[in-house]
Amino acid sequence: MKASMIAAGLAGAGLLAAAGFAAAQEAGPPDHEAGVPLTPAEAAGAWTVSSAGRDLCTLTLGAAHTVRAPRTCADALPGNPTAWQPTRDGMQLTGADGQGAIAFHRWSNSLFVSHRSSGVDIQLRRGGREG
Repeated sequence: MKASMIAAGLAGAGLLAAAGFAAAQEAGPPDHEAGVPLTPAEAAGAWTVSSAGRDLCTLTLGAAHTVRAPRTCADALPGNPTAWQPTRDGMQLTGADGQGAIAFHRWSNSLFVSHRSSGVDIQLRRGGREG
């Protein structure tokens, strides 16, 4: 009886250890978690703007906090963004006047989401064609 209790205890401990390891693997490094500010190194490159399941345009974020957005982004992004800045839980695009135009919350390392009052979210997803 003691042997079976010990075996059950060891099996339970093994399951707990495996679950802890799996959780650590899913979380990834702290700078890649949801709710963490965007860093300049992570920002640099092309990002696709999409909404309602459609890709709307591609903008380019620079490591020096610049934003290059084609005219096709004007309808999707308010305030004619020219720069970006990190926020407590993601980033926001700002206009030439330095005022925040639209804030995005980090969902993952490559996905930021802005919840709009209209109920239609705008997503900023890593990748796209630079240009």
